[in-house]
Amino acid sequence: MMNAVLKKYDLEKSGQHFVYDEMLKVRDMTRAALHEIAAACHPGMLEEDAVDMAKDILAKKNMLRGWHDVYVRFGSNTTKTFGADSDPGVRLGDDDIMFIDIGPVFEKWEGDGGETFVFGNDEDMKRCAEDVRKLFHIVRKEWQIEHVSGRDLYDFAEIEAKKLGWELNLDLSGHRISDFPHSVIYDGPLAEVDFTPSALLWVLEIHIRHPHKPYGAFFEDMLLGDDHFLV
Repeated sequence: MMNAVLKKYDLEKSGQHFVYDEMLKVRDMTRAALHEIAAACHPGMLEEDAVDMAKDILAKKNMLRGWHDVYVRFGSNTTKTFGADSDPGVRLGDDDIMFIDIGPVFEKWEGDGGETFVFGNDEDMKRCAEDVRKLFHIVRKEWQIEHVSGRDLYDFAEIEAKKLGWELNLDLSGHRISDFPHSVIYDGPLAEVDFTPSALLWVLEIHIRHPHKPYGAFFEDMLLGDDHFLV
């Protein structure tokens, strides 16, 4: 037990500039930027152009310096894991799915967020986008109510994803967040943490894929209680 307590203490440290309210402020800015980027995307758009556009939007908000790259994934590229290059030349279709994943830094504080959007009338894609958000909250509530470890949280997420008919990508399995940069404290995945993660200090990532078709969905936000979500 003492080793777990010490590990939690070490992995949940923050830097000298950590401020609770500023972290929440940057979270709000990040969520707003996600939706502004999504609103500027349209069928026929090339994915590479969408990424450039997203970077322009973040730059205007003084949020360009990210701790990870800007990802806008269209269609089959939504199955790609974090850090993997997209297949080039993919255009957004009339009936299509996309997700956005950004990790901007504003002044001294890190933001991180991801969300999925559907264009057109493909019912399975709509369900995929709805289920990834649903799964995020199922998993988040398991953390909030049962106080499980990060490792158990993602074991639970994998089971729940299968119940909904999706495959969970465990390469995207959450991480620390802090005043910039969190990587000096802990750069590993939440799925390997063997204690209950604290609110505000961790990001929960859920990436699901269709078991047979070439698309998936992504949702990512801070681990926080119900009062921070409209669910």
